[in-house]
Amino acid sequence: MQAYRLLAGGPALEEVPVPQPRGSEVLVRVAACGACHSDLHVMAAIASGKSWFTPPFTLGHETTGWIEAAGPDARGAVAGEAVAVYCAWGCGSCRACLASSENYCIERDTLRGGGLGADGGMAPYMLVPSSRYLVPLGGVDPLDAAPLTDAGLTPYHAIKRASEVLVPDATAVVIGIGGLGHMAIQILRAITAVRIVAVDVSDAKLALARDLGADETVRSDGEAGARLRELLHGGLADAVFDFAGVQASIDLGRRLVRPDGVYSIVGLGGGTLPFTQGKIAWGARVSTPFYGSIGELREVIGLAARGRLGAHATRFPLARAADAYRAMHDGTLEGRAVIVPG
Repeated sequence: MQAYRLLAGGPALEEVPVPQPRGSEVLVRVAACGACHSDLHVMAAIASGKSWFTPPFTLGHETTGWIEAAGPDARGAVAGEAVAVYCAWGCGSCRACLASSENYCIERDTLRGGGLGADGGMAPYMLVPSSRYLVPLGGVDPLDAAPLTDAGLTPYHAIKRASEVLVPDATAVVIGIGGLGHMAIQILRAITAVRIVAVDVSDAKLALARDLGADETVRSDGEAGARLRELLHGGLADAVFDFAGVQASIDLGRRLVRPDGVYSIVGLGGGTLPFTQGKIAWGARVSTPFYGSIGELREVIGLAARGRLGAHATRFPLARAADAYRAMHDGTLEGRAVIVPG
């Protein structure tokens, strides 16, 4: 089968055998696989020799499909069932893993999962080490659901961690209305009653934010700080969710959060925050949430099943996976890129 793989010299299509499940493994026939901006960071890190992942491996950590076959020791794997693949594969036995939060596995020094060091979903078939990493999709279409597994799960996790400040009279600022940010607006609208202010450099993405339920939008330019201070109560927000993580967004976000508020840095843009007294409001909590738990993925799928959450996506065939990453790098995508191997 053809797979889009990250090789030592960069990503490329490569012929690989269809994997056969053994032991507790489950073989998933892939319906769709999201292309994530973090993949670009992984590619760059490997090119520079600074990644903890060792190529080659098949890309794609946002995967949905149908159970094709299972090893003799797999439990609860029903052939033909539509599933989402949870991609943070921890040790399975530490305190975090036993609480279903394998994204915070204590025993593993680095994340490993499908599409992140191990073979992912940019191929017709994907091998998953255990059925515990499969979440039933119910009535949600697998072709639409792939971005839920990261672009939906990651902001959902970040928002839940900030829930104590997201009371009905609160204001949340969302910086970066890309693959994760446009999902964050929907999640905030679905599970809170906060006022939502969206910030981005793109007028098209700000228009999308308004369509998805943002109360106010601000173009990120030299005047953004002044406009935001006018919009926000007292010039400050109860929570700031930064899905860019570049230096400009961090410099903006840390000035917007109120005392005892939450500043959540989700984006992997490489910016840094000088964190000491006086660099951010008194008592403000800085959070760097990562991915989400298996239980939270079930909740995200539940939101989608009720029509409260969905990705704005552009689909690409497997042969055009490189085009998807190029569009993502150039900032020309609206929402998420999804690879359809079939």
